[in-house]
Amino acid sequence: MEKKSSFWLDKNTLLHLRFSFSFFLMPVFMFALGTAESIYWPGTLLSFFILHFLVFPSSNGYNSYHDKDTSSIGMLKNPPPVSSKLFYATLFMDFLAIGLGLWISIWFSLLVFLFILVSRAYSYRPIRLKRYPIISFLLVALFQGAAVYLSSLMAISNIPDLLFFNYETATCMAISSLFIGSIYPLTQIYQHQSDKADGVTTISYKLGYTGTFLFSALLFISATFLVYKYFSLQNQVKYFQLFVIITLPIIIWFLVWFYKVFKNTSQANYSNTMYMNLITSICMNVFFLFLTLNRYGNWY
Repeated sequence: MEKKSSFWLDKNTLLHLRFSFSFFLMPVFMFALGTAESIYWPGTLLSFFILHFLVFPSSNGYNSYHDKDTSSIGMLKNPPPVSSKLFYATLFMDFLAIGLGLWISIWFSLLVFLFILVSRAYSYRPIRLKRYPIISFLLVALFQGAAVYLSSLMAISNIPDLLFFNYETATCMAISSLFIGSIYPLTQIYQHQSDKADGVTTISYKLGYTGTFLFSALLFISATFLVYKYFSLQNQVKYFQLFVIITLPIIIWFLVWFYKVFKNTSQANYSNTMYMNLITSICMNVFFLFLTLNRYGNWY
């Protein structure tokens, strides 16, 4: 008989933390890195670790703990059973994230704390904000977008408070939320029935298959327009032109996938959703990484 491990960080727990899913959320941090006026590398590296190796995986794990999914979820096609070990792992990671955040600033730690509270309210059964399509959409767009951009910029620029907040920062926060908002409904499109069976009505379910694609397209176009406005203010329209070129694969796959789903709704499946996420994340990260490296090489 196989002996079960008593250690709380077991294989199933690690799988449900879904560390690889943090790659899909990385573009917001990379956006902050690419638009920061200066880079303080200790704060940059620490904040990246806090967000992508503690906060985001903990949020994933806590959501899995309450959902107890048996069907595919983000970056986990066949979820294993969950246990109390997963809950304690997320609790430890939350406290560690808040504590390490204090090394950056009280404001950064506070933003991390607020993110954790919202993500818990999103998943926690007695509250379960994810049940409400509009509220859950707005919270995800705001906190995974604008709040993450603001906290990242604060750490990257080594500015411990919000005195640096200005119109350009607000524009970038809006861009972040619009991009997150554009991809979020698409991540729900293959889970309509399983979410409904769990008492969750997602914004994608409300919009339907065609409505989900049209809504996501509208938000992506709005975000792209703000990207143009941002670079226009910087007198760097050439970067917007580069952005359009690098993100072209996103548009192409979006249109191809939309056509497939329009012809056959079975194409709104896990594999195509993850492919959409992957293409979007790669293209966005490449562009923002170029902005960061160009700061030193001045290639473009």
